[in-house]
Amino acid sequence: MKKIECIIRPFKLDDVKDALRELGIQGMTVSEVRGFGRQKGHTELYRGSEYTIEFIPKTKIEVVIADDVVDSVIEAIIEAAKTDNIGDGKIFVSPVEEVVRIRTGERGQKAI
Repeated sequence: MKKIECIIRPFKLDDVKDALRELGIQGMTVSEVRGFGRQKGHTELYRGSEYTIEFIPKTKIEVVIADDVVDSVIEAIIEAAKTDNIGDGKIFVSPVEEVVRIRTGERGQKAI
């Protein structure tokens, strides 16, 4: 099993969610996060004063999936989240050793 974490633009959440549903992904965790990478923030004007916004609002999606669908999930996220502009985000893939469904005690793939 693998855990996919992706950081995307907030307005792309519905597109990514729909793309993952089409692949049969049943559950996900979504968080509002803030950060920066190469984008390094930006400046904005507010009431005539310029402010530097260092941490850009982003959306983080986490899903745990079977090993055999990792590549298709990554491709679906890329297709749905891509705008071809700096700041589109990142995808991180990590191994998951165990999953336990609290309600039933199921383990492994059955618990996903």
